[in-house]
Formats: sequence, structure tokens, C-alpha cells
Amino acid sequence: MTANPGRTEGDSWDLASSVGATATMVAASRALASQGPDALLDDPLADPLVRAVGLDPFIRIIDGELDFDDDPLLNRRARIEQMTVRTRFFDDFFTGAAQDGVRQAVILASGLDTRAYRLRWPAGMVVYEVDQPQVIAFKTDTLAGLGAAPTAERRAIGVDLRDDWPEALRRGGFDVGRPAAWSAEGLLPYLPPQAQDRLFDHITALSAPGSRLATEHVPDPNAFTNERLQRITERWQRAGFDLDAADLFYQGQRSVVVDYLSGHGWQVAAHAVRDLYAQHGFEFPEELTAAFGDLNYVAATLK
Repeated sequence: MTANPGRTEGDSWDLASSVGATATMVAASRALASQGPDALLDDPLADPLVRAVGLDPFIRIIDGELDFDDDPLLNRRARIEQMTVRTRFFDDFFTGAAQDGVRQAVILASGLDTRAYRLRWPAGMVVYEVDQPQVIAFKTDTLAGLGAAPTAERRAIGVDLRDDWPEALRRGGFDVGRPAAWSAEGLLPYLPPQAQDRLFDHITALSAPGSRLATEHVPDPNAFTNERLQRITERWQRAGFDLDAADLFYQGQRSVVVDYLSGHGWQVAAHAVRDLYAQHGFEFPEELTAAFGDLNYVAATLK
């Protein structure tokens, strides 16, 4: 992997560089969790997508050539369990919204997300994927080459989330008069604090009553300290990922997600990741708190 020079105004990326490489990292963990007869996830497209991106460390991980047994967060079991908890939360969020009659979903910063292809969506479901144009183009072309077909009407919106993505979404057919299910998964630390607020403001403005939102929440508004970012970077680099978290994550005090959404008309439920581990029968790795703070996953409904 090539080194990342850091975030700049208007920067862009593909799935092998900068923020895009972290999406490939996540897909590699989903591929691991989908391996074998007792797989905890079922994402058959994650493996070929990671291979298509072509970053050697991630391919070696899914091939079993790299296994960081001495690392409490990067060893095979830890990666699988962590990704299972995360993926199932967002999967259940979308399927629950669809069962309740929501017929449009929006996946922000979709990266190598494959929910438009692997979830069992009801008839009439429209799934919007929003990400950098070259990220959207790569995934669309790669999955077409694999002969994969979406299980809902997939509408790919290639636009930078720092640009006027609400207008691009509306031009793509999004109906502001109907409830939607939104996800901002693994996105917030890569936004400046003010941009996080704007993201939620845009989602709120575009959402009809009854819309749903799933995202992450760390109660500490200064969660990503220099010390934590350094530990994340060291862990990545031991694994062969030539990335510096300080070049990717935006620091500074940011709004507390639960409080911000509650103050903008959303009914919010925060689910402690520690509790979600227990629900799945997994032992919670305390190192996860040391690395990322008291992480919660959030599900909210617009009143």
C-alpha cells in the first residue's frame, strides 16, 4: 500500500487509497466472517471485491496468510466477531425498516457495501448508494463483471458528501415525501465536526416522519485523541496497512450524536457495543474501548 499524504480540501480517493482503503479493510473482515461452513456472515461478494481492489495485505488476510494472533483486535476471531456485531446491527436495521413498510434506503459512504445485492428486500424497494464517483464506478463495474444482480432496485449516486449530495439524491429519484431508512456506517470520524452536523441536518431535511437512521455514537465528544489515533495507526501498520489514522480522522470536539439527533426531532436508541457482543454470545474485547472509546450503535426514528 502506498502512503497517504493526509486529507486536503476537496481530496478524493479510490478503494486502494486514503479513506477508500478503510472501506476495503472493512470488506476484508466481512469476507473473513463469511468463510467456512460455520460462517457468521453471508456476504459472498466481499471476497471478490477485495481481490479486485488488489491491496496485498487484505488479500493475504482473507487467504489466511496473515493472522495476528497476539493482537486482541486484529486476530482472526476478533476481526470476525467485531464485524459480525457491526454488520448484523445494520442488516437488522434495514430489514426491520423494510418489514415496517419503508421502501427506500440510503447507504451513505457506501464503499464496498453489498446490502443492495445480498439482503432479501421486499418488492418495490429502492436502495440508493452514495459515495465518491470512482468508488461507485469501481464497485458497479466489478459486480457486473461477476454477474451479480441486486435484490432491490439499486440506484448508485456518485457524488462527494462534501458537495450537494441531497440534490444529487433527489435527481436520482429519492422521494422526500416518503419515509426512508438511512445509514451512516463507519463514516463520522472521517468528517470534520461541522460536516457531521451538516450531514444530520441534510438527512433530517430530506426525511419524512417515520424515517429511520442508523449510525455510530461515542459519548465522548473528544474521543479521537492523539494518543488513540497513534494506537490505531500502530495497529494498522503492524498489519501492513500503510495508513496514518491522524491523516484520515478529523479531530476536535464534535456534537454528541444522540444529543444532536434528539434535539432535531429524532427518537433515539443507543445500543452499547459491549451489550451487542453479549447478545451474540461473544466475549467483549476491552481493548476495543481503549482504541475507540465507549462505542454505541444508534437507531433513530424521525417523529
